[in-house]
Amino acid sequence: MTMNSVSLRLEATPALARLVRMTAANIAVLSSMSVDRVEDLRMAAEEAFVLACSCIPGQMVTVDFDADDQHVGMTFDMGDASIVEGDDSASTYADLILTSVCDSYEKLSNPTRLVLDMKADV
Repeated sequence: MTMNSVSLRLEATPALARLVRMTAANIAVLSSMSVDRVEDLRMAAEEAFVLACSCIPGQMVTVDFDADDQHVGMTFDMGDASIVEGDDSASTYADLILTSVCDSYEKLSNPTRLVLDMKADV
Protein backbone atom coordinates (compact mmCIF):
# COMPACT_ATOMS: atom_id res chain seq x y z
CA MET A 1 0.00 0.00 0.00
CA THR A 2 1.60 3.28 -1.13
CA MET A 3 0.64 6.51 0.60
CA ASN A 4 0.38 9.54 -1.67
CA SER A 5 0.34 13.06 -0.21
CA VAL A 6 -0.39 16.44 -1.78
CA SER A 7 -0.59 19.83 -0.11
CA LEU A 8 -2.21 23.00 -1.47
CA ARG A 9 -1.79 26.42 0.09
CA LEU A 10 -4.17 28.94 -1.40
CA GLU A 11 -6.24 32.02 -0.70
CA ALA A 12 -9.62 31.30 0.87
CA THR A 13 -11.58 32.65 -2.09
CA PRO A 14 -14.58 30.76 -3.51
CA ALA A 15 -13.24 31.31 -7.04
CA LEU A 16 -10.51 28.76 -6.21
CA ALA A 17 -12.95 26.02 -5.17
CA ARG A 18 -12.61 24.37 -8.58
CA LEU A 19 -8.87 23.91 -8.02
CA VAL A 20 -9.55 22.13 -4.71
CA ARG A 21 -12.34 20.04 -6.22
CA MET A 22 -10.24 18.93 -9.19
CA THR A 23 -7.23 18.13 -7.00
CA ALA A 24 -9.48 16.01 -4.78
CA ALA A 25 -10.77 14.11 -7.81
CA ASN A 26 -7.26 13.41 -9.06
CA ILE A 27 -6.16 12.22 -5.62
CA ALA A 28 -9.25 9.98 -5.43
CA VAL A 29 -8.16 8.17 -8.57
CA LEU A 30 -5.13 6.96 -6.58
CA SER A 31 -7.43 4.96 -4.32
CA SER A 32 -9.97 2.32 -5.26
CA MET A 33 -12.99 4.62 -5.49
CA SER A 34 -15.88 4.17 -7.86
CA VAL A 35 -16.94 7.08 -10.06
CA ASP A 36 -19.82 7.84 -7.66
CA ARG A 37 -17.49 7.88 -4.68
CA VAL A 38 -15.08 10.22 -6.51
CA GLU A 39 -18.02 12.58 -7.06
CA ASP A 40 -18.84 12.44 -3.33
CA LEU A 41 -15.22 13.25 -2.53
CA ARG A 42 -15.24 16.21 -4.93
CA MET A 43 -18.39 17.55 -3.30
CA ALA A 44 -16.93 17.13 0.20
CA ALA A 45 -13.73 18.92 -0.79
CA GLU A 46 -15.66 21.82 -2.27
CA GLU A 47 -17.99 22.17 0.73
CA ALA A 48 -15.11 22.10 3.19
CA PHE A 49 -13.22 24.71 1.15
CA VAL A 50 -16.27 26.99 0.89
CA LEU A 51 -16.70 26.69 4.66
CA ALA A 52 -13.05 27.67 5.10
CA CYS A 53 -13.65 30.65 2.79
CA SER A 54 -16.52 31.81 5.01
CA CYS A 55 -14.33 31.55 8.12
CA ILE A 56 -11.18 33.23 6.79
CA PRO A 57 -12.13 35.14 3.65
CA GLY A 58 -9.09 36.23 1.68
CA GLN A 59 -6.63 34.60 4.09
CA MET A 60 -4.56 31.51 3.38
CA VAL A 61 -5.83 27.96 3.88
CA THR A 62 -3.75 24.81 3.59
CA VAL A 63 -5.41 21.68 2.22
CA ASP A 64 -3.54 18.43 2.82
CA PHE A 65 -4.61 15.31 0.96
CA ASP A 66 -3.40 11.81 1.71
CA ALA A 67 -4.50 8.73 -0.15
CA ASP A 68 -3.79 5.07 -0.45
CA ASP A 69 -5.74 2.32 -2.15
CA GLN A 70 -8.26 2.21 0.72
CA HIS A 71 -9.04 5.84 1.60
CA VAL A 72 -8.58 9.55 0.95
CA GLY A 73 -8.06 11.95 3.84
CA MET A 74 -8.33 15.74 3.63
CA THR A 75 -7.35 18.34 6.21
CA PHE A 76 -8.29 21.99 5.78
CA ASP A 77 -6.08 24.09 8.08
CA MET A 78 -7.37 27.59 8.87
CA GLY A 79 -4.90 28.57 11.57
CA ASP A 80 -6.50 30.43 14.47
CA ALA A 81 -9.84 31.22 12.77
CA SER A 82 -13.20 30.47 14.35
CA ILE A 83 -15.89 28.40 12.71
CA VAL A 84 -19.18 30.26 13.06
CA GLU A 85 -21.90 27.95 14.32
CA GLY A 86 -25.64 28.53 14.11
CA ASP A 87 -28.80 27.86 12.16
CA ASP A 88 -28.09 30.42 9.43
CA SER A 89 -24.37 29.84 8.97
CA ALA A 90 -22.43 28.20 6.18
CA SER A 91 -21.28 25.74 8.84
CA THR A 92 -24.75 24.23 9.22
CA TYR A 93 -25.05 23.43 5.51
CA ALA A 94 -21.47 22.15 5.31
CA ASP A 95 -22.05 19.93 8.36
CA LEU A 96 -25.08 18.37 6.68
CA ILE A 97 -23.20 17.59 3.47
CA LEU A 98 -19.95 16.50 5.11
CA THR A 99 -21.54 14.20 7.69
CA SER A 100 -23.63 12.64 4.88
CA VAL A 101 -20.82 11.78 2.48
CA CYS A 102 -17.71 11.38 4.66
CA ASP A 103 -16.88 8.33 6.74
CA SER A 104 -15.28 10.65 9.27
CA TYR A 105 -15.67 14.42 9.71
CA GLU A 106 -14.28 16.50 12.56
CA LYS A 107 -13.97 20.19 13.35
CA LEU A 108 -10.91 20.89 15.47
CA SER A 109 -9.64 24.08 17.08
CA ASN A 110 -6.22 25.47 18.02
CA PRO A 111 -5.41 25.36 15.13
CA THR A 112 -8.78 25.35 13.41
CA ARG A 113 -9.04 22.42 11.04
CA LEU A 114 -11.61 20.41 9.19
CA VAL A 115 -10.54 16.76 8.99
CA LEU A 116 -12.34 14.47 6.54
CA ASP A 117 -11.82 10.86 5.62
CA MET A 118 -13.50 8.80 2.94
CA LYS A 119 -12.99 5.09 2.42
CA ALA A 120 -12.71 3.55 -1.01
CA ASP A 121 -15.70 1.45 -2.04
CA VAL A 122 -14.20 -0.82 -4.69
